[in-house]
Amino acid sequence: MKKIKLGIVGLSVIGASIFDALKDNNDYELYIHSNSGFNKVKEFVKQSSNDIRAVKGCDIVFVCTKLSQTLETLDKLNQFLDKNTLVVDVASSKKELLNKTYNYTFLLSHPMAGSEKTGFEAKDKELFKGARWLFEQDNEVLLKVIKDLGAIPLKISMAEHDSLCAQISHLPTLLSFLLFDCASDNAKKIASSGFRDTTRLAMTNSDLILSMLKTNEENILSAYQKLTDKLNYLQNLSDNEKIKLFEEISRKRKAMYDKNGKNIFEI
Repeated sequence: MKKIKLGIVGLSVIGASIFDALKDNNDYELYIHSNSGFNKVKEFVKQSSNDIRAVKGCDIVFVCTKLSQTLETLDKLNQFLDKNTLVVDVASSKKELLNKTYNYTFLLSHPMAGSEKTGFEAKDKELFKGARWLFEQDNEVLLKVIKDLGAIPLKISMAEHDSLCAQISHLPTLLSFLLFDCASDNAKKIASSGFRDTTRLAMTNSDLILSMLKTNEENILSAYQKLTDKLNYLQNLSDNEKIKLFEEISRKRKAMYDKNGKNIFEI
């Protein structure tokens, strides 16, 4: 069987984790471009370079740069790739990417996995296992890669993507920052696991959170309005009604994840 030539542009946590999960898989030859981390993977891959043309001739290329650099990277790839190469993004916001066309075949996707940690050292070959990987169009090679990474393919409309991610990712990340900032120093002195867990996302890379705000502000504000509406609704409930509401929410939350923390919500 002919090996799939797979390119990765960018070696932060997503790109590095794809590399780590596939570097020993004999179905693939890996071609890596990274401005600073390419030397760290040279002995494990077919080619690794700080020249983006290292991914020329690949069957599939994953663009794993910072969200703010995605469009620039796609334009650079357009200078030398053709329709025989499938280029796949992993960006958490799609507004700027919808309806984009290039000389190569371009598909929108988003692995619903990540970390507040950044950089090559944050790589985790288990990162995608059991996680949903969103994609817009069927493609045999992409689906194989997703499954080989241990992820669960989920086809959705990318026009809906940004609204969904605002509710379960972008707004929670922003609130994590603000919750940490609102707590006084005296409160932080007595904080334990609850505060630790609810503010974990406040360690997210500042460039990423800024890019989220710039590219998905409308949907984040809409999700925030829904949250404030829920708070106002809660104020008008009786004690018994509040207890019933909290119990119902708690029941649904317990059923959403398995013992390993993977989303098993029924779609």
